[in-house]
Amino acid sequence: MDISCAFPPTVDTPDLVAYAEELGYRRAWIYDTPALQLDVWMTLALAAQRTSRIGLGPGVLIPNLRHVLVTASAIAQMEHLAPGRTAYAFGSGFTGRRALGQKPLKWADVAAYVTSLRALLRGEAVEVDGAMVAMLHADGQAPARPLSPPILIATGGPKGVAVACDLGDGVMASSPVAGFDWSVQLMFGTVIGDDEDLDSERVLRSAGPGAAVAYHGIYERNPDALDRLPGAAAWRDSIEAVDPSLRHLEVHRGHLTELNAHDRLALTGTLAAAISRSGTASQIRERLAASAAAGATEIAFQPAGDDLRAELRTFIEAAQG
Repeated sequence: MDISCAFPPTVDTPDLVAYAEELGYRRAWIYDTPALQLDVWMTLALAAQRTSRIGLGPGVLIPNLRHVLVTASAIAQMEHLAPGRTAYAFGSGFTGRRALGQKPLKWADVAAYVTSLRALLRGEAVEVDGAMVAMLHADGQAPARPLSPPILIATGGPKGVAVACDLGDGVMASSPVAGFDWSVQLMFGTVIGDDEDLDSERVLRSAGPGAAVAYHGIYERNPDALDRLPGAAAWRDSIEAVDPSLRHLEVHRGHLTELNAHDRLALTGTLAAAISRSGTASQIRERLAASAAAGATEIAFQPAGDDLRAELRTFIEAAQG
């Protein structure tokens, strides 16, 4: 199994990617969350300039955020900067759209976008918004077409899996997806010392952001189902005290990077560790083995907390045994 990492696009991310390369991570995936962090493409370009081996790619791009020709041109730039070590994941949008107050895209729209993108990268013309468009880049202005980099589909259900089967080179998800030669599983949490206090602030800050996503996601999809999570009543009461027109902003504030004020009402270090499935080094290895058995071929670990370098180091040391 490949051990990769994932990051939000912040000012520190390019240097963290370079450090991940030193540690031996296979690939670095960068989120596309413009409501929360910086530009994914600029971050990837800077990371490409500071590295030479580690794989790079956006994970995941949200189609409606950019015209398909803009994405094709950005991919061409990355193919120039990091030839042979790129991959691109696309999805219907969780935080990338929910934080804008929008529902995820229809999978048919994702499929249409990826189909047009692949055609553009082959050098073909496609119809967009009633007009034909193509990559008109002259010799020397972009890598020659055709370009055929790997494209993954980020999915959490059967409709996305169907799109991945038709159009993707693999899948990305928060749980293992079987049946694909390339199946990336996002993983959160922290490596816990054998004698470490689970209710320490370090554990809470490192494991909490990954655990809080459960509250964010369930609330967005089915608020009543949130009741099955500990502390959900306090979390929901706090969120629903916010003006409805601004509520989606509060739900996703700090998403995957830090706990917001609402999250702290629900989560303790012990609870965060349990939900994120954090554990000791040996427990992390057991978790990785279980993911591999369930179909994952690559783990993308996203560190959180006050010392991201330490989180990267302890996770890969645990993974490698």
